[in-house]
Amino acid sequence: MLMRTDFREWDRFAQQMLGAAAPGTWSRPAAIPMDAYRAGDEFVVCFDLPGLTPDAIEVDIERNVLTVKAERRPLPGGDDVQTQICERPLGVFSRRLFLHDKLDADHIAAAYEAGVLTLRIPIAENAKPRRIEITGTSSDRKEVEA
Repeated sequence: MLMRTDFREWDRFAQQMLGAAAPGTWSRPAAIPMDAYRAGDEFVVCFDLPGLTPDAIEVDIERNVLTVKAERRPLPGGDDVQTQICERPLGVFSRRLFLHDKLDADHIAAAYEAGVLTLRIPIAENAKPRRIEITGTSSDRKEVEA
């Protein structure tokens, strides 16, 4: 006989008891999951923020420190609403990134689609690889070749 055990309930219970799943507050926000990668001449960062509207998300940059903050509030209720299950985390979420000087923080593009905030940060011109031209006379080349 096989017994099916769903340990997710135990994990959720343990997280709640240990405070790991506690919602964030403005003084102590919960972390936002993210991916980051380089694509061509830009640095791309994707943040998971499902169930939010774009106006619930703040993106700020100050001295090469990029900060993303968001807040998920409970659904509006009333006298006739009785919550049965509440598993989606509520509260404040935040993530800070320290950007390298070689990124062009003045030209960051932000888009929010399907619950994912995507930031595209161009790589500064002076950080891109470039070819250095070598100058010289043709007689110098002949001497080197000989």
